[in-house]
Amino acid sequence: MELPQNDAPPSGLPAALAAYVIWGFLPLYLILVKTVPALEFVGWRIIWTVPICLVIVALRRQGADLRKALGDRRVMLTLTGSAVLIGGNWLVYVWAVKSGHVLAASMGYFINPLVNVLLGTLLLKEKLTRRQWTAVAIAAAGVLLLLGGAYSTLWISLSLALSFGTYGLLRKQVAVGSLPGLTIESAILLVPALGVAYYYSTTSAGSAFGQDATLSLIIMLGGVLTAIPLLLFAIAARRMDYSVLGFIQFIAPTIVFFLGLFVFGEDLRLIQLASFLLIWTALAIFVWDLIARRNRAKIAALP
Repeated sequence: MELPQNDAPPSGLPAALAAYVIWGFLPLYLILVKTVPALEFVGWRIIWTVPICLVIVALRRQGADLRKALGDRRVMLTLTGSAVLIGGNWLVYVWAVKSGHVLAASMGYFINPLVNVLLGTLLLKEKLTRRQWTAVAIAAAGVLLLLGGAYSTLWISLSLALSFGTYGLLRKQVAVGSLPGLTIESAILLVPALGVAYYYSTTSAGSAFGQDATLSLIIMLGGVLTAIPLLLFAIAARRMDYSVLGFIQFIAPTIVFFLGLFVFGEDLRLIQLASFLLIWTALAIFVWDLIARRNRAKIAALP
């Protein structure tokens, strides 16, 4: 007797969860490279991401897909735009964490899900249920509370939210696989990254890479911590509604939020606590709606 075939497309949820958990704990890694200037670190991060991507391409035998994407002008233009966006996002994020603005960085990714919902509904014509719109409204109220006392660092939060939201939108729409796309993005950023590395090697302090074996290995690890979550995110973005993907993203800034309080020693204000509770109430409503609709779909599919 043959087993029934499951024709459902693979879920992007596991990839999304893994990516956001890695990004949530990334500030702990940045503590290890706190002596490296933000711009130089981002340069090395890009430099070491390229060979890691190429190795994975070889292992997965996706060389043909990579060459096909390189020959497509529209794909290359889109990936150039997404590469600039993610490069700028990395620079602002690393600088913010290294400068003691961990909660401002966290706020950027609290805003980002709302950007995703906006882009998903306006540009991708995705539909939200009434319960999901209620969750969006509650989350927006929580974000507005946080923004109320953060005018001096608002530019950090908004630049992170808008750059990553637009990056995800481009990656969702471009006709290229997750890994070849990430490899090309990294290669596009490689030339300016090499320029940055060369510049720091000519300064009086010299390059951070190569002076100490342990620090050099930790810098190289940045390539892995860049490639893996971005690859997972690109997989999730192609398999999930962009609005849903955005709401799951609340996991990462929540982890960063707690790290800012308990590891980096930033103060918790009452308004931040109220905002946090509103955002997680919204997330609970959104997830509840997803589970309820999935259960109804399963029941409807029963013979």
